[in-house]
Amino acid sequence: QEQLVESGGGLVQAGGSLRLSCAASGRTFSSYAMGWIRQGPGKEREFVAAISWSGGSTQYADSVKGRFTISRDHAKNTVYLQMRSLKPEDTGVYYCAADRMFRAIVAGPYEYWGQGTQVTVSA
Repeated sequence: QEQLVESGGGLVQAGGSLRLSCAASGRTFSSYAMGWIRQGPGKEREFVAAISWSGGSTQYADSVKGRFTISRDHAKNTVYLQMRSLKPEDTGVYYCAADRMFRAIVAGPYEYWGQGTQVTVSA
């Protein structure tokens, strides 16, 4: 059974850093675009970052450009999100997503997603 499992969330002060991981299992996602979506308290889910199957293309939400970096390791079937200069407005549940189409990660819907990991940024 295909599964995406996120980890690395936690509580951090504003200005701090966190690195999220998304481990895929049950199949190889090497031909899939992958990415991160988040949902803040009282907010709708929003796109954060996407990476193509090859890793050659990435896209970020304007709100995280220059602060977040998405990457992937095919050998480990894992996608990462390095988050720096975190702000309280970055607080939310971060979900990993996978789809054959890059644009689906950006705009939804996507074929696979995980259970999410909580990120809380204190002021």
